[in-house]
Amino acid sequence: MSGHPDPVVRCTALLRDAVLRGDEYTAVDVVVDALHDGIDAETVLLEVIGVVQASVGEDWAANRISVAQEHAATAINDRVIGTLALSTPRSPGGRGRITVACVDGEWHALPARLLAEVLRLRGFDVDYLGAQVPSAHLITHLHRTGPDAVALSSSIATRLPTAHATISACQAAGVPVIVGGAAFGPDGRYARLLAADAWAPDARAAAETLAGGLPVPARPHAQPTDDLPHLSDQEFTLVDRNAPGLVAAVVEGLSGRIPEMAHYDDAQLLRTAEDVRHIVDFLAVALYTGDPELFTGFLDWTASVLSARSVPPHVLPPVLDLLGEELRDFPRASDLLAVTAAARDGDPHGAGRPA
Repeated sequence: MSGHPDPVVRCTALLRDAVLRGDEYTAVDVVVDALHDGIDAETVLLEVIGVVQASVGEDWAANRISVAQEHAATAINDRVIGTLALSTPRSPGGRGRITVACVDGEWHALPARLLAEVLRLRGFDVDYLGAQVPSAHLITHLHRTGPDAVALSSSIATRLPTAHATISACQAAGVPVIVGGAAFGPDGRYARLLAADAWAPDARAAAETLAGGLPVPARPHAQPTDDLPHLSDQEFTLVDRNAPGLVAAVVEGLSGRIPEMAHYDDAQLLRTAEDVRHIVDFLAVALYTGDPELFTGFLDWTASVLSARSVPPHVLPPVLDLLGEELRDFPRASDLLAVTAAARDGDPHGAGRPA
């Protein structure tokens, strides 16, 4: 890998090119060559494979690659990690046993896989459970293996209620929990909100925190309202439970507000329903956390994704209006929708919204 001032940058470019072409053999060669050229395994994991995977996600959001290409690139990166693990001398272990898992419903497993390999390189004994681990099975595993900590990963904020229940269950079993991933916010705000024992912004920080040890949880098993008293109003529960009906009502209402929907085929109607479901799910989790920014941030991201796909921006306000009509008897949801709609119309203070 000579001829470039930064071998890591060159390796990253080569791996990115290989995974986007779907060339698994070249991708493996890139990583093996990087190890032979003296780039340490942790750097390859985080600054090459991790960086390439992040760029693949950005390419999908910008509509530069398809969902199928994104899935293929992710699968290749996962197999490349396996090759790296087999090409690296085994650590003797002994620094503690850590269970690494994704929250139930979380299928973005690569960040957790990267963390598991970093922990192994640093001498931890790791049980990597992968994506979508049901909480009951995770707790059974903890009772069977007795780890020193659980590292719980989630990239999708809509999994936060499930993450909250899982954190509490692990703590009730006497096992501390460190969490990470985009779902918990760039500053870890939702980790603190959900009473996790620790949060880490990346794999290196997680490994360093775990090296210092996490104390056994002292608090008893908590109910969600112990951490989030606002949940006593039941708005989250009712919105979450009635999500399919809300989606159906909104999609039906949209057909009268967006003329071009009269010409939608079945596939377009299905995608519309899926998009509305995502909006309802993020509204629900904003009600769960009590944080409006979670909802408004998702809408901003959605607008950028739709724009990249040449979907006109005028489709979002009718969705918010229709949801507001359906949820007019829900004070927190109504206020959040009204403020969000006003802000998107250029009135950040929500002037004129109903009291």
